[in-house]
Amino acid sequence: MTPQFWADKRVLVTGHTGFKGGWLSLWLMRLGANVTGYALTPPTEPSLFALARLGQKMESIIGDIRDAERLTRAVRELEPQIVFHLAAQPLVRYSYANPIETFAVNALGTAHLLEALRRAPSARAIVIVTSDKCYENREWPWAYRENEAMGGFDPYSASKGCAELVAASFRNSYFATPEHPTRGAALATARAGNVIGGGDWAADRLVPDILRALERGETAQIRFPRAVRPWQHVLEPLAGYLTLAERLWSDGAPFAEAWNFGPDPAGERTVAEIADTLCRAYGEGAGWTKSGGDEPHEAHLLKLDSAKARSRLGWRPQWSIFEALEAIVDWESRRRRGEDVATTSLAQIDAYERRMDAAERGARTPGAMI
Repeated sequence: MTPQFWADKRVLVTGHTGFKGGWLSLWLMRLGANVTGYALTPPTEPSLFALARLGQKMESIIGDIRDAERLTRAVRELEPQIVFHLAAQPLVRYSYANPIETFAVNALGTAHLLEALRRAPSARAIVIVTSDKCYENREWPWAYRENEAMGGFDPYSASKGCAELVAASFRNSYFATPEHPTRGAALATARAGNVIGGGDWAADRLVPDILRALERGETAQIRFPRAVRPWQHVLEPLAGYLTLAERLWSDGAPFAEAWNFGPDPAGERTVAEIADTLCRAYGEGAGWTKSGGDEPHEAHLLKLDSAKARSRLGWRPQWSIFEALEAIVDWESRRRRGEDVATTSLAQIDAYERRMDAAERGARTPGAMI
């Protein structure tokens, strides 16, 4: 990613009040983009959006992507050139209690945005962010590639599979494809793994749940300690999304397809391993135990194959899972000491960019995150 490319680009980020959207907005502004966000009010208290004072740093539209008329009007007025769609209902357990809301936000909301964008001549590159859980999970040991079948046991996972199908349908019908390379914007979808990082306070997510329990001086409760997930720091997939958007802008249709942005195999760890490492990094006698009682179904084995992104985009993970967890503990420690959240977050973005630059030069910079 280069500031020269992003300088003064009109970028729309849906879901900017959320965890990933907040980090992406900070990074885009650091690169010099003219960023506007469209989302509901922050989904948690506290939130990265509020603590980093993003509402004072960028244009922020509080709106619902289920409101097609309002969303279409915003797109028409903003005339975005690049769009990142992250607005979503992102929680598996919440989807069991609220399936209609989950499908309405994740599937129909995506359709609302794409319907508005197909009528927006300013749009040139669109990245629709879905989830690794969009795949029909067969609980097999092999990593899923982009051409695997869509599916989903629970409403959340199925809604993300639906969002992928919605995006593919709109692309084939209205946007640029190899057969119609000049027809509309270049539209891609992006599937990341289990994303972790400072500033996530969502319920029923492993790292936030552990940090909340430890801050209260309690033992963290873990639902599925033997489940394997593709863990990665939030900056890893965001770097992929930014790189993908640049290639959509420059090359168009050849990159208008689905992309995985998952960790190296070393990042595919059990929940117990992540909990152990986080508790050791946190210190102060931190620990966890398996929760009791029945739990709704969740996938127990899930891996992503990101070979295509590595070979065609030149993207690859930069931080090990241990560095990612250290960065989270450092971020949280600084927040609790009253340090400025935006400054801390931008410092980690800077450290990540330095690692990327070193990797491109064939070197590897060891040591601390900041």
